[in-house]
Amino acid sequence: MFQNFSCYFWESMQPPKKTYTLQEATKKLEHYCAYQERSHQEVRQKLEGMNMIPEAIDVIIIHLLEHNFLNEERFAKAYVSGKFKMKNWGKSRLTYELKRKDVSKVNIITAIDEISDEQYIEVFNSLAKKKVDAIKETDKWKKKRKFVDYFLRLGWESYLVYDKANELIK
Repeated sequence: MFQNFSCYFWESMQPPKKTYTLQEATKKLEHYCAYQERSHQEVRQKLEGMNMIPEAIDVIIIHLLEHNFLNEERFAKAYVSGKFKMKNWGKSRLTYELKRKDVSKVNIITAIDEISDEQYIEVFNSLAKKKVDAIKETDKWKKKRKFVDYFLRLGWESYLVYDKANELIK
């Protein structure tokens, strides 16, 4: 008996969920998308979190697309550029993360192709030299394992990682 009462009491203590009109939600999402590039999935989740009905969500997303607040290709390019420059993610990780955000294959390829091969290899080589110096392991095999694990976790291609590990760690 007390369990039911406490559950009811707790629910009645929760503040009522804010509701939005179509115009209010549209303005809120315009600001949300103008602040930073967003994926369609992020926008849909935001609207669902605002307790909007599916028909309103579709209307707002169409509005955002028509007024260029939401653009999947632009999002993919910005995402790839930012994560490559700031977090040093490799192409495999970038592709995986964009797939998780439901970005189309065409836009993923377009965004990944924005990274030049020269720049990609240059960043990898620079990171590899820093990482080898940072690993304080004395055992050659353990050092290689740490090196390889680090770069595979960042999404760099295995053939690059293993070749560089064999080149730098002897």
